Amino acid sequence: MTIEQWGVRVPARQGEETRQALIREGALDASLKVLRDGDMLILPILSEQKGADRFTFEAHPGRDPLLRHELVGGIAILQEDDMAGAEKILASRPSLHTVVYAKGEVSGEYRTREFTILAGKPTTRTQVTEHGHRFIIDLAGAYFSARLSTERQRILEMVQDGEVVLDMFAGVGPFAITLAARAALVVAADLNPQAVGLMLENLAQNRARNVLPLLADARHLAGILPWQFDRIVMNLPLSGTEFLPDAFRLCRQGGTIHFYALVSAEGEHTARIQELGGTVLAEREVRSYSPGQWHAVYDVWTG
Repeated sequence: MTIEQWGVRVPARQGEETRQALIREGALDASLKVLRDGDMLILPILSEQKGADRFTFEAHPGRDPLLRHELVGGIAILQEDDMAGAEKILASRPSLHTVVYAKGEVSGEYRTREFTILAGKPTTRTQVTEHGHRFIIDLAGAYFSARLSTERQRILEMVQDGEVVLDMFAGVGPFAITLAARAALVVAADLNPQAVGLMLENLAQNRARNVLPLLADARHLAGILPWQFDRIVMNLPLSGTEFLPDAFRLCRQGGTIHFYALVSAEGEHTARIQELGGTVLAEREVRSYSPGQWHAVYDVWTG
């Protein structure tokens, strides 16, 4: 049985010392096996902390096996409609308050997903902590992916002080709030009113005063906004390709677009990017999505 969870990577020689420290802090996820990667160990932890990333762990031997699930804040997401299994998962971690069954994939122009509550509190709302930020999310009301935590940090490292940034599909604001640490201004747009409402809560609790939230269709941004941007984030993997011309109109010459897409072949969108006058600086796999398909990001230069 495998479970996606936060983990911290440490040298093997420091593994036991770190494990004991995590136990004392109440941070170690003792239900999962430690991973080994060469001379490094990856220790499973109950919540995100500095330096953590998402890994797939195996259930600890000798423990009552749990159904495969994904943890997002205090909610466990199952791919099976199993109430008994959900109760076991709820009892396995004191940090959990709800277990849900994902009835379908993310769909629709609001990027929402349908869930059934299987155990715990009857809510799809929770809070996620990520690299010092706290994000209030509602799984059924607005798109959020904890798996993009590493991507948000990667792009933050690329942002130069004083940049003007546009997040075209901002959701509840994780990219916008993360990048606001270095940018002069981040415009965070989304079409989903519930996503923008949650974003406003997140801006307040993270004290992100240089983020401008905008309830708007990305197709109209070029006609609404008076700026061109140094950097644009396009995290709409299912249908982002149709918005590429809008992104090029909004990005200054010599700026950067981070374009996320579901692909089934390397270089699948390179020709279209070149047609629009862009140069692919890098293409990388963010995560697997389904057999033969993965979530990729293209870093595009518009010079």
